[in-house]
Order: sequence, then C-alpha cells, then structure tokens
Amino acid sequence: MQTILVTGGAGFIGANFILQARKEQWANVINLDKLTYASNLQNLAELETDPNYHFVQGDIGNFELINYLLEQYQPDAILNFAAESHVDRSILNPHDFIQTNVVGTFQLLEASRLYWQKLSSPKQQQFRFLHVSTDEVYGSLQPQDPAFREDTPYAPNSPYAASKASSDHFVRAYYHTYGLPTLTTNCSNNYGPRQFPEKLIPLTILNALDQQPLPIYGDGQNIRDWLYVTDHCEAIYLVLQQGKVGETYNIGGLDEKANLTVVEKICAILDDLAPKSNVHYSSLITFVKDRPGHDRRYAIDCSKIHQDLGWKPQENFDSGLLKTVQWYLANSVWVEQVRSGAYKNWLKQNYENRNS
Repeated sequence: MQTILVTGGAGFIGANFILQARKEQWANVINLDKLTYASNLQNLAELETDPNYHFVQGDIGNFELINYLLEQYQPDAILNFAAESHVDRSILNPHDFIQTNVVGTFQLLEASRLYWQKLSSPKQQQFRFLHVSTDEVYGSLQPQDPAFREDTPYAPNSPYAASKASSDHFVRAYYHTYGLPTLTTNCSNNYGPRQFPEKLIPLTILNALDQQPLPIYGDGQNIRDWLYVTDHCEAIYLVLQQGKVGETYNIGGLDEKANLTVVEKICAILDDLAPKSNVHYSSLITFVKDRPGHDRRYAIDCSKIHQDLGWKPQENFDSGLLKTVQWYLANSVWVEQVRSGAYKNWLKQNYENRNS
C-alpha cells in the first residue's frame, strides 16, 4: 500500500480525504497540520487507534521538519491541502495567505525536490506531488461566459486567489524546471460535513438554528459551482493514481447556484427537519454590504477529467445539501467545539459593521 504525506489534513477537505483514504484502504497516511483555527483533530478522532495513520503538528513552511518527515516515512506521494482559504480573512489579513500559500508551498516543493532527487529511478517514476488549488485563480465570469477550463488565463481578484495562483505557478515551475512529477487540481466551491462554519453553507445552517441573521452579500446573485466534498476526494485520488504528470485537472460539481438560492434551499430543509413554530427560517435572510472585489460567477468545465480519467460527480446539489444539513443537525457537540470565542469575534468583525 502507498504511503502519502498529506498536508493540511485536519482541515475540511483534507480530513474528509484522509477518512476516505483509510476507509477505502487507498494508502497509509502521514498527516501534517499546523492546527490553525479551521483545523480540528476531532474530524479524525476515529483514526486514533489506526496504526497506519500518523499525525504530526507542524507548518509546511518548516523546511527542516518537512525534510525529517520525508526521510522518516519515505512517502510515495505528497498531497498538499495546506492553505489559508477564506477570501474575507484574506482581505482583512493578507500576510498569513502569502506566508502559508506562497512561501509554505515553495518550502514544501523544495524539500520534495531534494527528497525526490535522491530516490532510486523506479521510485522517482512512481512519486507524485499533488497540489490542491481553487477555481478562484481564474477570476470572475459573466453570466453567458463559458466555464473555466484548464487553459483559462489566470486573473485572481482577491489576496486569497492571488496567493493560490502564485502557488500554482511554483508547482508548474518545479515540474518544468526540475522534472518534479507534479499534478495540480483546481476545484469549485466544496461543501459537506466537517466544514468550518465561516463558509456560506455551514454559517447559514448554524445561524438559522440560533435564530440569528443570515447575511448575504450584495444582491445575493453571486454564482458558485457547488462540489460535494466526497466527490472531490474521489477525484483527487483518481488524479493521484492516473493523472498525467505535469497536468492540471479542473474538478467541478456541475451545479451552479446563486448564493441567495443556496440560502433559501437551506432554509427550506430546516423548515422540514427542524421547524420553528410559526416562523420560517427564510425570514432571517439579511442583505449586507458586498465585500470588496467579490467575483460574480465561477463555473468549472470538468470535461478533461471526465474524458481522460472517467470521473464525474455522483452527488447533485439537492442530495448533497440535504446530507450536509443532516450532518450538522446530528453533530451538535462538534459544532460547539469549533464555535469558539475567536470564531464569534471574527463574525462580529466581518459582518457587524456592514450596512444592511
């Protein structure tokens, strides 16, 4: 069985991937995570007794630590989920995004290159460095524009998107300059269990249950392509196993929805599963001042990964959203653990002073 070094594995997508990897016996896993605010080891509590899963707390920017882990565990692949990932936070504090997404990815690449160059020829042929990125690097689409393709020019509009674009370019450069066998995936908006509740879907679910306002930026017509996290994890593993070295693969949910529509759908599900007497959750919807540089529309053309590797999403948005709401309703202990004072302070900082 392969051994994979997963970075950022205590976050939302990384944790879901690791759980799936161990359940399906895809690989032995070494999980390196810095344990920032959005990381949660409770996501992986069921693996505490798994002898083929190991957790290490640390930063991808720590070159010496990466070197040690590569020598100690001799992984067959590195899967880089580690990133600062929230646009609003990048607007308030871009420095953290540069340090983790740009400098951290560079340090990880450099350590990986040195490790890979010392491997035997057969192991060099088998080794992979897979970098997980975002559709936000492509910028914003108009309503009638075709969806983002792998050859769409980069046009990042937020500090977050710019930092991810930079990391993507470094990954590409390490393949073309040094021959490091890299792969890059650019995904659309993920949703599902275990997502930190600063993102739209879990924020809406939890605010609604608390009878708090449901903030929607601008007119609510910003459109995103929604990808269920389990589908994303399946695609990543497929790219890792069968993707062509040096290539980029776009991964989308093929489900474009306006933000207002998403919130209304959540409200309708909660009206059914957790009704409040004589009150509809949609009455909590509150339009707030838009955030700076808010991209209007994202959409992913994932025909390449479908044609080359045979992948397509199995979950549609309605079925995935229902599963997501049900998970949050059933995991109140997890919810309370992540909604710390720091999280509440951030909500106040980001939303309280926006004009309705």
